[in-house]
Amino acid sequence: MVKAGIIGSTGYAGSELVRLLMGHKDVEIVWYGSRSYIDKKYAEVYRNMFEIVDAVCMDDNMEELADQVDVIFTATPQGLCASLVNEEVLSKVKIIDLSADFRLKDVKVYEEWYKLEHKAPQYLDEAVYGLCEVNREAVKKARIVANPGCYTTCSILTTRPLVAEGLIDPNTLIIDAKSGTSGAGRGAKLPNLFCEVNENMKAYGVATHRHTPEIEEQLSYACHQPVTINFTPHLVPMNRGILVTAYASLKPGTTAEEVRAVYKKYYDHEKFVRVLDEGECPETKWVEGSNYVDVNFKIDPRTNRIIMMGALDNLVKGAAGQAVQNMNLLFGFDEDEGLRQVPMFP
Repeated sequence: MVKAGIIGSTGYAGSELVRLLMGHKDVEIVWYGSRSYIDKKYAEVYRNMFEIVDAVCMDDNMEELADQVDVIFTATPQGLCASLVNEEVLSKVKIIDLSADFRLKDVKVYEEWYKLEHKAPQYLDEAVYGLCEVNREAVKKARIVANPGCYTTCSILTTRPLVAEGLIDPNTLIIDAKSGTSGAGRGAKLPNLFCEVNENMKAYGVATHRHTPEIEEQLSYACHQPVTINFTPHLVPMNRGILVTAYASLKPGTTAEEVRAVYKKYYDHEKFVRVLDEGECPETKWVEGSNYVDVNFKIDPRTNRIIMMGALDNLVKGAAGQAVQNMNLLFGFDEDEGLRQVPMFP
């Protein structure tokens, strides 16, 4: 039985980790960390856990936690994990970080986009970017797994096969993404109040969103050349879900059959990426509560551009579910253990 600790267990991603790990037959949660609710019963913070979780919330003492568990999940704001991790901790446990602290390999890029000084740049080269469908073998041997962002997971899985195979010009790539409000976290913020979000849709972080360099970096690895994109996120009045619609110039003469063959090549053997049938568009409601990503495409022959589409649940495959998937790889479990939930509807 693997023992797990969660730092940041009372945020939305942290609570989703608790929900998923409670259904994992090989894991026991022994530490529910939360700076905001120290000594408060976890079930008082999340009443859905009444008579399910009896533990109280503890602080974020990573060194003490490392003596008690095999894996630590950090579902915390940027900067915290990097400020806590050290060689002594890493000699004892695996770290799966749901923040952006170890996703970007260039410390200057991290500090420019996140406006933070990186506290542990010595681990950037070692950390493995935990997009399981791309880095599965490297994850298995990692000490630090950088769990990808929600927008990035959807954007990369939707576009990467065509970038990697040279079927699109990656520097013409435009990614338009929509997210439910849980992606902004549980903290009380004026823009996230019901009256601000309901009956409204808005773009934000235009040309400045922090997931932009993460998408660019990973797509650059895929095609072995620098990639620059336009990425625009939008907030929509729903709890969960991300929908990506991406546009790019298609290699002249490329047929829909060739594009579909590429998607099948990359995803036919992937448990959690579903390539939809021709003419079907991904919808957030068909992946809600699950670790699935639905993808598809449409070629516009008039403009010789391709529209690539993807949908996922930002709290599951976009955060906690992917973290559990990474944990399964680290400890040799079936990759879908604890993640076999059928999408919820309605």
